[in-house]
Amino acid sequence: MASGCSGAVEMAIGVLCSEGQNILLPRPGFCLYNTVAGSRNIETRLYNLVAEKNWEVDIEHMESLIDSNTAAILINNPSNPCGSNFTKAHLRAILAVCDRHKIPLISDEIYADMVFSGQVFTPTATLTSTVPILTLGGLAKQWLIPGWRIGWILVNDRNNAFAQVRQGLFALSTLINGPCAPIQAAIPRIFDDVPESYLPALNKQLEAHARILESELGKAPGIEVISPQGAMYVMVKLDLQAFVDIADDADFCHKLKWEENVEILPGECFAYPGTVRLVITPPKDKLHSATARIAAFCRRHHI
Repeated sequence: MASGCSGAVEMAIGVLCSEGQNILLPRPGFCLYNTVAGSRNIETRLYNLVAEKNWEVDIEHMESLIDSNTAAILINNPSNPCGSNFTKAHLRAILAVCDRHKIPLISDEIYADMVFSGQVFTPTATLTSTVPILTLGGLAKQWLIPGWRIGWILVNDRNNAFAQVRQGLFALSTLINGPCAPIQAAIPRIFDDVPESYLPALNKQLEAHARILESELGKAPGIEVISPQGAMYVMVKLDLQAFVDIADDADFCHKLKWEENVEILPGECFAYPGTVRLVITPPKDKLHSATARIAAFCRRHHI
């Protein structure tokens, strides 16, 4: 158990990587991964995700980053910030890289099962009997209770490669007094008593919100919405040459906030400049208002 999935990220990287080693992280990717690794003097090497392929991993690029000092590879599926969901075939391709180089995998699955129509989520550990995997999860996203700070690490290790890692995780879990014990006691009730209809209804609502953003922003000049497949986010590519006075993605977000009172994150937060990330969780009326303001902003600054 960990203090939220963020705590699980910290424990997983800490137990697998030592100072001076390197870890492979996604680009674009959740900025906490780089922060945690950097705080431990672990080198981060960013493998590319390909927007034109629904943010699939560039497998060749990923493999080119590996050397004898690579301690782990981390994936995030479904993805923050991309809103993507990997197929079984693509997950197997990633696992094949791990297998060839005998590298363990960290699979951040905090958005497990949060996928849209036509998509199927596959837990990475169900696809291999040889690659040891630390699967990260928690209550925050699927059950919409981030303040509860309940996360976990599932140790998937069919060949006892993680014998020392298990001991290390236990030691790391004792560094702080968390997560909250009374809330841990609620987990069986949450798993057993929440109606089966809850998650499909949540995914349907999130997809409806995502399509509002996709449809409305698709009419705005100078931007391209990359259709999401799950999670809680939409990534938008900026055609910076199409704007008169927008220098980069950070400038876009700064001016949008002050001119239209709409706050979004620049792609540079996720090591992917030239894009912005939007959250799809606000109520529909707020999304309609926000997309109208973003479209007006784009028209006003468009060449």
